[in-house]
This record gives sequence, structure tokens and C-alpha cells, in this order.
Amino acid sequence: MSAISRHMPRQAVDAKLVSMIAAAALALGVLLSGFVISEPAPYELYMIALIGAWSLFGLKLSRAASPLIILLVIFNIGGMAAMTQMSALYETPLYLAVSLFLALTAIFYAAVLEARPALYGVVVGAWTAAAVGTAFFGILGYFHAFPGAEMFTRYDRAAGVFEDPNVFGPFLALPGLVLLHRILTGPLSRIPLYLLPLGVIVFGLFLSFSRGAWGLFVFAALMLTFILLVRHRSGAFRMRILLMCLVAATVLIIGLAIALQIPAISDLFLVRAQLVQDYDGARLGRFARHIIGFQLAMERPLGIGALDFGRLYGEDTHNIWLKALLDYGWAGFAAYFTLIVWTLGAGGRILMRERPWQPYLLCAYIVLIGHILLGTVIDTDHWRHFYLLLGMVWGAIALEARHQHDAVASRAMAPA
Repeated sequence: MSAISRHMPRQAVDAKLVSMIAAAALALGVLLSGFVISEPAPYELYMIALIGAWSLFGLKLSRAASPLIILLVIFNIGGMAAMTQMSALYETPLYLAVSLFLALTAIFYAAVLEARPALYGVVVGAWTAAAVGTAFFGILGYFHAFPGAEMFTRYDRAAGVFEDPNVFGPFLALPGLVLLHRILTGPLSRIPLYLLPLGVIVFGLFLSFSRGAWGLFVFAALMLTFILLVRHRSGAFRMRILLMCLVAATVLIIGLAIALQIPAISDLFLVRAQLVQDYDGARLGRFARHIIGFQLAMERPLGIGALDFGRLYGEDTHNIWLKALLDYGWAGFAAYFTLIVWTLGAGGRILMRERPWQPYLLCAYIVLIGHILLGTVIDTDHWRHFYLLLGMVWGAIALEARHQHDAVASRAMAPA
């Protein structure tokens, strides 16, 4: 037996061990994204170390992901240029440092998932665990299940281990959609395994009383169902989908009727279910600030600096497009707009292709669209999971580019 042959088993064991450590490290990072009470959060500190360590051991950035990298860099340069327009910096340098860090996480996730597509399962598994955990704490907090449980609520709404219910609710959307996808497409015998975590996530999302989160999840579930019906031609499969949707709708209606019998839920539900709240339509409410902000942005090409709008008018913009204009200037807005259009175009083009990572791309793409729509009424600039969604979609875009390149190379090498 040669020396090489004798060393192969040990090398294989070492490679497997390194692979498991890398997967566990990535899973822990994603798990920490579900626990963000203040900035900087443990997620930031951990991910900075993880990205640094991964870079030392061969993190590769592909040409296919270069639009993501270039546009995020321009976006953050716009924020730095806007900072020069401020009379006092306040906490803006820290805010922009977090913006730059989050851009790096999107690039990191795209690179890692392109290099090892099997890690899509690790990312989604860790995200689901974080969602179930934070939703569970949010539910306990809402019902004051133990002394001090109110720390998991904000404004009498479930917030889990988040600072804001309006971020907590949307964070639950992707894991909920992935579980729904598995229920609709997986073996019937495994459905009970998915129902309990899905129930915890949906109930936690409901108790967030975030109208945006409600709309996001309903939109995502309907869009997923529609795509599955269009994509699968089997009559039996379509009948299964329709029957499950009917059962799910019945269960939701019954569950909502039961929940509304609890005064603590029904009173807040009636308030939050109104389409326009007082802080939306007031004299200097959300919609009025949108108009004022766009007028101001047209006069300030470099922007006014991060967070300065809130200091001037008492509340932030609550609109990601307006925030991009004011906090990152016209250049930053152009980069952000181009990134969103490019992501949706490139991701949508490959959405229906049969690939091992296609279910993850499908769910991430749908939830990303929902977040983009949600951005018109709320600021998603520092939502950590938004950048994770970007990384998941761009990882699939880069994987598809590599797949096509390998296919062309294989055809070129094939004998005539």
C-alpha cells in the first residue's frame, strides 16, 4: 500500500470534521440573527469573527456575484458622502458601520452558499430554530407566562428577542414559508413534524400585531401556492394542494375565532386591523413625512445624513426608498434600486429550474419580494435577515452561473 493510500482515510476524516465545524459555525451565526435587542448585537460581533476566519481559510468571491458586491459598496459610499452634510455626527458613524457590516454579511452568505450549496439546508434549519425560539418567547411574553416575561413584548405586542415587533414578525416569514412548502410538497407522513413549529411561528407572528408581517406572510403563502399549482402539472398534486389550502383556511378561521374570544387579543386586534392608524394619517404622520421627505431629497443630491430626518421631524422615514435617498444620497438610492431590480430579474429568471437548491431559492425569493413591498411603509435598512435573504438569492444566482459554465465546458470537451 502506498503512502498516499494510507493517508487518504485520515484526510477524509479531517475534511469531514472541518466541514462539520464550518456548518456548525454558520448555523450559530444564523441562529444569533434571531436575537437582536440592541445594536451592536451578539450577531454583529460573532459574524465579524466568522467572516474574518472564513476569509483566512479560502472564502472566494465569484464574478457572478460581482453586481451584489459593487452595488452594496456604492450604496455604503453614498451613506458616507451623506454624512458630510451633517452639522454634527451623533451616532451616524456607528449606524453606517452596521450598514457596511450587513452588506458584508450578504456577500459572505452568497459566497458560502455558492461554494457549498448543501449549506442552504443548514442556514434554513438554523433560521427555523431561531424563529421557533423567538416566537415561543414572544408568546410567553404576550401572556405574561412568568415574572419578567414582559421583556419579550413591546407596546403590548409580542416581540420575542427583538427590539421591535415590526422586525420580529417579518423575521418569522421565511421559516414559516419553508415549513409550509414542505407540508405542501413533502411526504404525508412527515406533515405532523412540520405542523407544531409552523403553528408556533404563525401564532407568534399573529401576536406581533404587525400589519406588515401579517400581509407579508399571507402574500408569501398565496404566491407559493400559486407557483406550485402552476409548476406541477399533476392533477393529483394540484388536488392535494387545494385540499390542504382548504383545511389550512378552515383551521386559521377557527383559530382566529377562538383567539378573538380572549380580550387581550381581540382589543388590540381591532385596533391594529385598521388600515390607516392615527400615526399614519396625522398632520405630520407617516404619509405626510413621505411627501416632505421626497421634497427634501430632490433638493439634496448628497442626502442629509443617516438618521437626521428623524431628528428633524420626530420620526424616521418609514420608507426604504426615501431612506435611501436621504441617508445615502442619490448615488446610494440608484445603487439600491439597481440592486433590487437586478436581484429580482436574475433570481426570477432561474426560479423554476430543477436544481437541488431550488426550494430554498423559491422561498427566499418570494419572501424577499414581500420585504421589498413592505419597505414602502417601513424601513428595512438594518434588518439582518433582509441581507441574509439577499445572500441566499445571490448564492443561487452564482450557482446557476457556475452550473451553466460547467455545462458549456462539458459540451465543448465531449467528442464530436
